[in-house]
Amino acid sequence: MRVVTSNLHAGVDGWGRPTAALATALSLEPQLLICPEVWRGDSGTDFVATITDAGLSGHFEPLARAERVIAMSPPASSRRWQPWSAHLTGERGLYYGEFRSFTRAQRRTRARQQFEEGAWGLGLFTTYDVRDIRVAPLGRLPRERVARAAIVATVVVDGTDVTVVAVHGAHLSHGSPLWFARLRRVLATLPDRPTILAGDFNAWSPVIRLLLPEWTLQGRGRTWPRPRPHSQIDHLLTKGPWRRHATGTRDGGSDHLALYADIELVSVNSR
Repeated sequence: MRVVTSNLHAGVDGWGRPTAALATALSLEPQLLICPEVWRGDSGTDFVATITDAGLSGHFEPLARAERVIAMSPPASSRRWQPWSAHLTGERGLYYGEFRSFTRAQRRTRARQQFEEGAWGLGLFTTYDVRDIRVAPLGRLPRERVARAAIVATVVVDGTDVTVVAVHGAHLSHGSPLWFARLRRVLATLPDRPTILAGDFNAWSPVIRLLLPEWTLQGRGRTWPRPRPHSQIDHLLTKGPWRRHATGTRDGGSDHLALYADIELVSVNSR
């Protein structure tokens, strides 16, 4: 099967210009698609509808109300993914105002922008038959502007039940060790069968190996930050008898590159 995880950043860059992140993820022809930062706009921009129209089904879990920039005056002409000042002021093409007030610099920028309001969240979609899907809330860390959750699904792959877990992790600066502890409690409740765990972990591979030692890293490739990624913080992990055939990344214009892996569920005798 081909597994793809792609942080879509609601389909805009740090200026609010549209990207091809979703189209790029779908062009990889995933049989299992994990999408952090899926967008469902109130005015009709619906990434979930686009994904289901492509032949995948699954679940979208809204995690925050947000505003997506759709226009800016004057229009941004920079080739950079976001303004230099974004590292200091928090300016983005996306705003989450539910748990934190905007800074003075953000308010100045917002005065020149137009927005689409909507729901921001996590998605898990597949071409396989789905037996069940549940959402495990992971709470909100004190410094975060959004809630976190894991989507847990059972899909049928060649007659075998496979557990799939989709995640979008917290940043280290916001308390990711606590998020990992919550995730491990969820993983401890999973049935003993082949499992795939994928998403944007906001953590490097050595951290994943340290905190999730029983899992095998299957996806390989630098995913962040675009356009010249130096780190892999998006991951595809498995537990059980899996064999990897190929892996790589694809640039769709988001701040993360899409990560994919072609993996096969094999019997013990064929390994």
